[in-house]
Amino acid sequence: MRKYRYGCIGAGGIAIYKHMVGYSKLPSVEICAVCDVSEEALINMKAKYPDIRTYTNHLEMFEKENLDIVSVCTPNKFHKQYTIDAFKAGINVHCEKPIAMNEQEAMEMTEAQYEYGKKLMLGLNNRFTNQASFVREYIKNGGLGDIYYVRCGWRRRRMIPKIGGWFTQKELSGGGPLIDLGVHFIDLTLHFMGYPDPTSVSASTFKKFSHSKCKNLNIPDGLGDFDYNIEDLATGFIRLSNGASVSFEFSFAMNNEKEEYFYELFGDKGGVSFKNGELKIFTEINDTIVDIIPNTNYTKIDVDEFQHFIDVIENKVECLSKPEDGIKMMRIIDATYHSAEMNKEVTF
Repeated sequence: MRKYRYGCIGAGGIAIYKHMVGYSKLPSVEICAVCDVSEEALINMKAKYPDIRTYTNHLEMFEKENLDIVSVCTPNKFHKQYTIDAFKAGINVHCEKPIAMNEQEAMEMTEAQYEYGKKLMLGLNNRFTNQASFVREYIKNGGLGDIYYVRCGWRRRRMIPKIGGWFTQKELSGGGPLIDLGVHFIDLTLHFMGYPDPTSVSASTFKKFSHSKCKNLNIPDGLGDFDYNIEDLATGFIRLSNGASVSFEFSFAMNNEKEEYFYELFGDKGGVSFKNGELKIFTEINDTIVDIIPNTNYTKIDVDEFQHFIDVIENKVECLSKPEDGIKMMRIIDATYHSAEMNKEVTF
């Protein structure tokens, strides 16, 4: 069996608890090295994976390690540069979501994939759940019929991540809950529908909690606008080329009852509801309305995200999370922020 040499760029939580865990389980992968500009982050990673080699310069890691695959798990600002540098070094890339800061960067990354003949897969983990697998097959088999309306969201009450860190600085993250949380479920619902092109977006964003004194927010003293210049809430409406529409709302902080993440798809034959991990189907059987609760909580994962990328590299399967979808997603995100700033609908 061939061993794929693996490295990770970025040594934060998503690297430690997702990518390193996922690839270390595969017998066809050899975990070789990790790179991060933070020595402290590398020490933390080394404590969990003592045999890896660590670097503070990704180009040095590329030169010395002869890697086949890297995960890019850095702040969003650096996704494009690290990905293209990896392609130039002959390395396939598993890039965490969102693909980039904007549509233009996503296009450049996608073009580079083909220019250098390597593979690029997006780390959209919600596509790789048993619930998503069930919904995909249910839709494919005609269970929903014509999907004409979608609702999705992720409403947190007081969960702004790492206040004062890169998540709350737009120049590093590209935005707030829309680009962080919205990518998950806007993407997933479009994925279920075959990713139709957006035709227009109308949206609003709000920043209301940057100077809150609420203890649950754990905002550091002396926090300035530079450290918190992203939205708390993004809400909007997307029209699609297939005639369907999507309504969304995503928040890091708002005065709601509790955290809730969800998507709902409405078709002329049935509907799907996924709320806080619970999947339900609403349909008709024998001219009678029925509710169905699929049991998708089995241990085996239908499609493992990490093994899937190996299969993509070996040309065994088509990529389930391809960069072309990332381009469309960033087009919507760009338009959402532009619509909110201009206070009017954006059309394509």
